[in-house]
Amino acid sequence: MDTFLSGLKAAVDTLGATVLLPIVIFIIAVVLGARMGKAFRAAVTIGVAFIGINLVLGLMLGSIGDVAQAIVTNTGIQRDIVDVGWPSAAAIAFGSSVGLWVIPIGIAVNIALLLTRMTRTLNVDVWNFWHFAFIGSLAVAATGSLAYGLVIAALMAALSLLFADWSAKAVQKFYGIPGVSVPHLASAQILPIAIVVNWLIERIPGINRINISTETIEKRFGVFGEPVVLGLIIGLVLGVIAYYNAGDFGVVLSKVLQTGMTLAAVMLLLPRMVKILMEGLLPVSEAAQEFVRKRTGDRELLVGLDSAILIGHPAAISSSLILVPIAIVLSIILPGNRVILFADLAVIPFIVAMTAPLMRGNVFRMVIVGTVTLAVGFYVANALAPLFTSAAVDSGFQMPENAVQITSVVDGFLWISYAVIAAIRGLGVAGLALLAAIIAACFWLYRRNTAAWERAAGAEDEAEQQG
Repeated sequence: MDTFLSGLKAAVDTLGATVLLPIVIFIIAVVLGARMGKAFRAAVTIGVAFIGINLVLGLMLGSIGDVAQAIVTNTGIQRDIVDVGWPSAAAIAFGSSVGLWVIPIGIAVNIALLLTRMTRTLNVDVWNFWHFAFIGSLAVAATGSLAYGLVIAALMAALSLLFADWSAKAVQKFYGIPGVSVPHLASAQILPIAIVVNWLIERIPGINRINISTETIEKRFGVFGEPVVLGLIIGLVLGVIAYYNAGDFGVVLSKVLQTGMTLAAVMLLLPRMVKILMEGLLPVSEAAQEFVRKRTGDRELLVGLDSAILIGHPAAISSSLILVPIAIVLSIILPGNRVILFADLAVIPFIVAMTAPLMRGNVFRMVIVGTVTLAVGFYVANALAPLFTSAAVDSGFQMPENAVQITSVVDGFLWISYAVIAAIRGLGVAGLALLAAIIAACFWLYRRNTAAWERAAGAEDEAEQQG
């Protein structure tokens, strides 16, 4: 069994998401009844789209990473907990004892919940099961028990499906991606925070009337409000903040203009890559709906994908770029903070993208929610850094030079990670039972009043849609 699991994990590591996903999509499409040729073309198109998305993301992440590092250098801040970025967190997760088991566990949980009609999401985003393994590896580091880690990984797999179903209607409508849900735990976990913050904003006179969306900016400022020009402007501003002292005028001007043009390109290219993705996904979604319709009537089946499909929206990109300097300021001013951000500042779009449907694309509100989420995240990261570091050492991760402890925004800043560790540390087995009971209760409550839960996540009600 260990040999099989090791081979499976090695295959996932070797192939990577952009190769693994098309293979999984092709197999699922054929099983669902799509014609072989149609399934093959759809799978290849989806793979190409994700390669395109990753290329554009790489362009953005590289630019923002350089900007962030320059800003941090300019501030001169020193901290002993170093952000090592999500690729390191993923390597730690898959390299842990839980990582060996997480793929069969994630698939088994998904199948069980589909068969019992507890979820509508078929999660094909197998590579991102590392999020479940990562939180499980923290549990192992906290308790010394692999059993705890495996149970936690299973619970996180179930929780991700709950978030996917809950947010699906809002995501589909706002982003224009029918038949899809997003079981990406690092992205979906912001929903409860966003709901609370949005409720508070609605009750603050004056503030509740501020609406800064990319659509209103474009209407008011014409060509200067178009996403590509907006990306250029935000990039120029970030470039000036980061590189004002990078050298003589020519060097500074070059760096600032390069940053501006890079982010302008991101604003233009990302949405187009997502359109290609949807072209490939449509036949798979149609096959899934037909498969389910023949066997269960009107039941819906959603295809669960990476939250990368969301971050091409101008509101998601704009708000995340504004949050980069805010995150650095937070790392300086928050009392007791020991975390310095580097690599993962560039993944902020993944953190805030799920708030866009609830906020109707209001960048102002998305920035507020992102700021609150990051502020909470810093304290979570400070609390979990010892376990994060212990899990890294156990998985054979090479610690950065001069780093006492390590973390990442994904998944070291997640309130879910903290809640899990607090429960099992404080209550042991009873904590596991409590977590399972809470997740089960949320599934039951969601199914009992689905429409209200979906409206809370940003879905439009029937009256609003007709109006």
